[in-house]
Amino acid sequence: MDVSGLLVAGLILAAFAVFTVVRAVRIVPQARARNVERLGRYRRTLRPGLNLVIPYIDRVYPVIDLREQVVSFRPQPVITEDNLVVEIDTVLYFQVTDPRAAAYEIADFLQGVEQLTVTTLRNVVGSMDLEKTLTSRDTINSQLRGVLDDATGKWGLRVNRVEIKAIDPPQSIKDAMEKQMRAERDKRAAILGAEGQRQSQILTAEGDKQAAVLRAEGNRTAEILKAEGQSRAIDEVFQAVHRNDPDPQLLAYQYLQTLPQLAQGAGSTFWVIPGEVTAALQGVSRAFNEVLPPSPATRETSAEDRAATEAADDAAKAAEAAAEALADAAEADADTLPFTAGRRPSKESGEA
Repeated sequence: MDVSGLLVAGLILAAFAVFTVVRAVRIVPQARARNVERLGRYRRTLRPGLNLVIPYIDRVYPVIDLREQVVSFRPQPVITEDNLVVEIDTVLYFQVTDPRAAAYEIADFLQGVEQLTVTTLRNVVGSMDLEKTLTSRDTINSQLRGVLDDATGKWGLRVNRVEIKAIDPPQSIKDAMEKQMRAERDKRAAILGAEGQRQSQILTAEGDKQAAVLRAEGNRTAEILKAEGQSRAIDEVFQAVHRNDPDPQLLAYQYLQTLPQLAQGAGSTFWVIPGEVTAALQGVSRAFNEVLPPSPATRETSAEDRAATEAADDAAKAAEAAAEALADAAEADADTLPFTAGRRPSKESGEA
C-alpha cells in the first residue's frame, strides 16, 4: 500500500509539473498579440513567437488580431435634411495598432466603432438632402473616416477606410426617381431625334443648294458655249458669203426655195415680198433665157442633152411666169401701201 501510494503521488506530481510547464510556455502566431496581467495588473504584451510566463501568477488574455479587419454593419435608418428616411449600409476597414489600449481603453472596440459610425453617419447625412446624399458618397466617406480616426485613436485602432455600401431610399421615392429618370431619358431621346432631323434637313438643304448652283453653272456654261457656237457659225456664213460675192440672182433663187417652207405654216396666209425680189426674179428669168454659145465639146448633142435643155427652158419659163405674177400682184397693191422715204416702194402680195 505504501508503494502504490507513493506511485500515485509521484504520478500526480509529474502531471502537475507537466501542466505547470505547459502553462508557462505560450506561443503567439504571427500578426497576433496577447496581453498579460500579473496579479490583476497589466504586465506586458506577448509578441509573435515563443513566450514564457509565470504560471498561476500571470494571466494571459485571448489573442488580439493585428491584421486589417473588415466589418460590415447592418443597415441603419438615417433621416436626411428633407425629412426622408434612408437605409445606409456601411463597411469599415480598421486595424488594431495598440493591443493594450484596445483591451483596456474600451470594453468592446467593435461595438464602439459601430455605434460611433452610426452616430457620425447620422450627423453627416442629416445635413444633406436626398439628392446630395445619393451623389456625395465620397464626401460622406471622407467625413466618416476623419471623425472615426480621431475618436478611435485612443482605443488603439486605426480606421483605414469607410465605404457606403448601399443607400436605400423609401419605395415611393424609388418609384418617383424611376419615373423621373424615364422622363429624362425620353427627353434626351426626343432632343437627339430633333437634333438628328435638324442636321438631316440642313445637310439636305445644303446639298440641294450646291446641286442648284452646279446646275445653274452648267446651264450658264452650256448657253455660253451655244451662243459662241452660233456666233461662230454666223461669222463663218457671213465670211463665206462675202468671200463668194453672191449676186442678186442667187439670192432671189434662194428666196424662191424658201417660199414653199413659208407657205406650209398653219397661219401663213399673208406675207410681205420686197420690191427688190421681183426685180431679182426677173433677172433669174433672163438668166435662164440666155443662150450660151456652144463649145466644141458640146456641138454634137445627144437626145439626153436635148431633153435636159428643154427642161431648163421649161424651168426658165416657169420662173418668168412666177416673176410676172409677183410683179402684177405688187402693182395691184401699190396704191394701198405707204412708201418708205428715201427707198424704193416695197411691194406686197396677198394670199400665198
